[in-house]
Amino acid sequence: MFQELLKKEKKLAVIGLGYVGLPIALEFAKKISVIGFDINEKRIDMMRHKIDPSNELSSASFEHSDIVFTNDLKVLSEASFYIVAVPTPVDKNKNPDLVPVLKASETVGKVISKGDYVVFESTVYPGCTEEDCLPVIEKLSGLKMCKDFKLGYSPERINPGDKNHTLSSIIKIVSGCDEESRDTIAQVYGLVVKAGIHKASSIKVAEAAKIIENTQRDLNIALMNELSIIFSKMHINTYEVLEAAGTKWNFLNFKPGLVGGHCIGVDPYYLTYKAEKLNHHAQVILAGRSINDGMAKYVADRIKSHLDETGVDGKAKVLVMGTTFKENVSDIRNSKIADIVKALKSFPIEVHVTDPHADSEALQHEYGYCLTPKLSSDYDAVIVAVPHKAYMDLADNDFVKMTKPHALIADLKGIYRGKIKNRKYWSL
Repeated sequence: MFQELLKKEKKLAVIGLGYVGLPIALEFAKKISVIGFDINEKRIDMMRHKIDPSNELSSASFEHSDIVFTNDLKVLSEASFYIVAVPTPVDKNKNPDLVPVLKASETVGKVISKGDYVVFESTVYPGCTEEDCLPVIEKLSGLKMCKDFKLGYSPERINPGDKNHTLSSIIKIVSGCDEESRDTIAQVYGLVVKAGIHKASSIKVAEAAKIIENTQRDLNIALMNELSIIFSKMHINTYEVLEAAGTKWNFLNFKPGLVGGHCIGVDPYYLTYKAEKLNHHAQVILAGRSINDGMAKYVADRIKSHLDETGVDGKAKVLVMGTTFKENVSDIRNSKIADIVKALKSFPIEVHVTDPHADSEALQHEYGYCLTPKLSSDYDAVIVAVPHKAYMDLADNDFVKMTKPHALIADLKGIYRGKIKNRKYWSL
């Protein structure tokens, strides 16, 4: 398989061309023939015109690439090595939503042939690839794993907005249904990953490794958030405490903050769901999730308390700066800023929102609010929710110009610590 891909006698396909799939497809397309498949025709058309719908890659990233973008199953069936990189969200009850990955499995089952390889990159709970996805593929294709086709799992480690930790510079975990498949999958990924390949002993081990990467971060951030709540009651600054504690060589560098996005705030629920199926209640993991999911309301309550203390006459006006799920990206999926906006409006408070990266139409569609076209100069509070690069150089006088004298500057990530002198200041 590897040599045939290298000689372009066979093709590799990537199913799902989002923030994970497209970079993988384009990186492979510099070396071998690639088919980029997505069910969204509008996205396919954009990529054919060298536009990344996720706004992560420049048009130059599409240059010198042997790739065909399609939503046609007939074209997809020309491939022999399939990589599935579709989203794995949770539903409103925080249970895994396997619809995208199962639909992708159906697609694979309709197009694969004997001798083909199928590798999943979507983040799932241990066992999902073999217990949920594989039966769908086998039923629709009439083929059997290992006997007729090879199955593998190689978890994605793409970090949106990160220009340093890219696909080629991050060690890649690979696994397969047998030793032969694992070694071949490792060879194929070795074409584009220069940092090295880690061969996991089984598909389940690889799935588990991915799920705990984000669960560990979630728990560490939850600890910082709980410490922030405690320290706030003690009237001491959390960042000053962390700075002091950080002088010890083995103190871990985590900060408080909102945990949104499509990984850290979602993946732990896949693990706790599977644990419940095995009759184990994941107390620590769920406790961390509870703290992190409650931080948006905590921030909104702090703003409301300030407004009550200052005796604002009439309807208060609050500006929220930043509404994407993290800094310097346009991605608004699972943004906890939306929860802050919703909580503030429930008091009620007039909420204005600004962001240099977010799309106003997408916000309206996803959360029911849009960016404020013209900002005011009389805000009762300003929440700097996302530390975008565009906000980093703002000074005390900038906030004076946009607020009333009694206003609170809520600097969630502590980027203005020590700089705000003429307004009340608070950070997590």
